[in-house]
Amino acid sequence: MSIWDWFRPKEEKISSRDLLNDLLRGRESRSGEPVTVKTALDVTTVFDCVRVIAEGVSQVPFRVFQEANGTRKPARNHSLFDVLHRKPNTWQTSFEYRETMMFHVLLTGNAYSFKNMVGSRREIRELIPIQPNKVEVVQLPDLTLNYIITAQDGTRRTFPQDMIWHIKGPSWNSWLGLEAVTLAREAIGLAISTEATQSDLHKNGVQTTGTYSVEGTLNNDQQKQLAKWVTENFNKSGPLILDRNAKWTSLQMSGVDAQHLETRKLQIEEVCRAFRVMPIMVGHSDNTGTYASAEQLFLAHVIHTLTPWYERIEQSVNANLLTDQDRKNGIFAKFTVQALLRGAAKDRAEVFSRALGSGGSPAWMTQNEIRALEEMDSIEGGDTLSSGTNSGDDSAEPNTTV
Repeated sequence: MSIWDWFRPKEEKISSRDLLNDLLRGRESRSGEPVTVKTALDVTTVFDCVRVIAEGVSQVPFRVFQEANGTRKPARNHSLFDVLHRKPNTWQTSFEYRETMMFHVLLTGNAYSFKNMVGSRREIRELIPIQPNKVEVVQLPDLTLNYIITAQDGTRRTFPQDMIWHIKGPSWNSWLGLEAVTLAREAIGLAISTEATQSDLHKNGVQTTGTYSVEGTLNNDQQKQLAKWVTENFNKSGPLILDRNAKWTSLQMSGVDAQHLETRKLQIEEVCRAFRVMPIMVGHSDNTGTYASAEQLFLAHVIHTLTPWYERIEQSVNANLLTDQDRKNGIFAKFTVQALLRGAAKDRAEVFSRALGSGGSPAWMTQNEIRALEEMDSIEGGDTLSSGTNSGDDSAEPNTTV
């Protein structure tokens, strides 16, 4: 037996449906609430976490570049440029398409798109999103993947790996992403249950609201009349007027007694932790935050939450949407995230000035590189590094025109 045969999977289907069943079997939410993609999205924190990541990936430019002879320029003539940057299909913008794909991959661990390729060169002209629940992934003995897609009319068709763009989230088996909703089912389930209990508290209370006792024994008709009277009057505002030595003993718990506010705050943090989102990004913050600390948290959101997704998608495009010849020619896809990291104009000017060699330090950026960060066109002569200024003359300034 060769080492390849040892790694080769058995002659059986290993599908996304099988993996999903393994994850869900006997692992229901302990809160008793069924946790699915639909019920999870009903939780405001889940929806906000997914939306803030999806919008963070969708709002920055996503383009195809070509690097040659030390220069990097947008590859506007490449067929994939407009597909990624402007119009991936006939009914979606690039923003809408990326937002949809991020909702899919964040909640189910996988996002799928059909690659509409034309011509002998098989150029990608469209990316058509496919709902994850319509896709079954099967790994073949040679470790390649097949995608079985169920159409709206119920028919099933198998597509090879090179016709489907598959974006995976964190994966256990290396070829299928883990479903975040399943992994975070306890936190999400408790959030659903807590919200339902809070609603019941405002409606009827979390337990029997109280007891109404009278002297003597009531016959059946009197019990029915009294029950009807209590139902019609005890939930109304104002005092409860009793007669015939009747006594009302309240058993209703308040929101403070039930600690609902504390529980709901904790669940916001737990759900945010599952999606690796800073609570401040979904509108949840404590009273100790300041403007400076909030600014650092926003920066941390870009670095620790969004940047891994940028890198994951970029590498997926470079590996699965570009050809070997494209990569040899220096073609690659890149998010332009500098706009999210910009500080105030004064701060940027100071950084750019130093980058051009202010104060005698060696320059480490050219004018055109800085102009590119500011979304400005290149200028003639702007690709040469400045020699800097004399270190002893702080008043001297280099040519920092950008």
